Amino acid sequence: MIFLKDISKLERKTFHLHFFYSLIEGVISGILVLNEFVFLKSLGGTPYQVGVLFQFSMVVLILAIFINEVLHRVSKKKRLLRRIAIITRLPLLLLLFFPRHIGDMGGDTIYHYIFLLIFFIYYLASPVIFPSINFLLKQNYSTSNFGKLYSYATSAKKITTLIATFAFGLLLDKDPYAFTWAYPIVAMLGITSIYMLTLISFDQENDLSLNTLSPRIFAGALQRVVGIFKTNKPYLHYQIGFMLYGLAFMGTNSVITIFYDRAVGLNYSSVAFYKNFYNLIAIFLLPVFGRMLADTDPRKFAVLTYGSLAMYLLSFPLTLLFPAYIEVFGLQIYYLLLTGVLFNSIFIATMAISWSIGSAYFCQRHEAGDYQSIHLSLTGMRALFMPLVGIFIYEIAGFSFTFLMAATFLLFGIILMFWSRRKYSL
Repeated sequence: MIFLKDISKLERKTFHLHFFYSLIEGVISGILVLNEFVFLKSLGGTPYQVGVLFQFSMVVLILAIFINEVLHRVSKKKRLLRRIAIITRLPLLLLLFFPRHIGDMGGDTIYHYIFLLIFFIYYLASPVIFPSINFLLKQNYSTSNFGKLYSYATSAKKITTLIATFAFGLLLDKDPYAFTWAYPIVAMLGITSIYMLTLISFDQENDLSLNTLSPRIFAGALQRVVGIFKTNKPYLHYQIGFMLYGLAFMGTNSVITIFYDRAVGLNYSSVAFYKNFYNLIAIFLLPVFGRMLADTDPRKFAVLTYGSLAMYLLSFPLTLLFPAYIEVFGLQIYYLLLTGVLFNSIFIATMAISWSIGSAYFCQRHEAGDYQSIHLSLTGMRALFMPLVGIFIYEIAGFSFTFLMAATFLLFGIILMFWSRRKYSL
């Protein structure tokens, strides 16, 4: 790879492992990106159950600040990650035994709850893996190359996500229950990708073990959060902005899935098309934004992220007002939804970088795990309520009000970022 010629040997080795980890995770993401639509359309899940499914993917992150304290005290981190991979991925194999007519059963079935439980276990790995990635990369990538190399690996992930989403969407149109064997494949891929992540070098922080843990680590974790927010006002404002963004994103994510099914009646291929189209554009934008973040205050970068998401969300109520579309090879292409997808590609490209490594720009190398764990835990806190609140607001006020409310949250976030940058510079 030509762009690796000017980096150190350690960075090159790290990037190769990070790159192939990202390729595998891209395949997993491409299959799971349709997960909520699968649950709604193939399994006949209710809107609130769809909200809970999305909620599970985020609410587990509330544990991140406590798990970060555990990671500080565990000497054999790689072995811990590998065990977590096995424990959280293997339950997906149970889907091999699901019947192929769940959606015809009507109402709640035991399979709905088994499905939700399987993915709750799957997502429990996130508060361990996400801070570990940040910690490993911060130790092995230089500050000048951090954003660039991260964006290259993320672009590779987007490419495999695009291919997997398109292929899985076509497959589901032919066989709505293809997920019963596709998700077990995800289990094997997930174990493989995390194992590859553990091959990245890192310096041991200490030689302590889990036996040294005590209930006081939880109090210590909270004290660490309070201390960081008291002394680092730009980071505090950055997280408040992310809270406003999160309320908008989480409050509409499941509503968008319902919109695709109930408002415009899309098939699997059409949903895959909209998700793939923004990923296709995001692939080309990621390296550009990766370089930009290296030289840009993350708060300024966040303005672009929030603004593009707001424009994307506004495309949904506009589609209800002007529902013109064409059909091409079975794909229902709504003009205004397609316009919104263009803004969503900017959002996806910028958020993929900002959400994952933006916090690292506010701290020293050895603090990267702490700052990212706070970021993840706050994500989990808003996930405790906002996905279901979004469903509730949609049911009582409709699609348009829900999306307009979310866009208003994003406007407040933009104003806060401008004010924070003017008052506190990095």
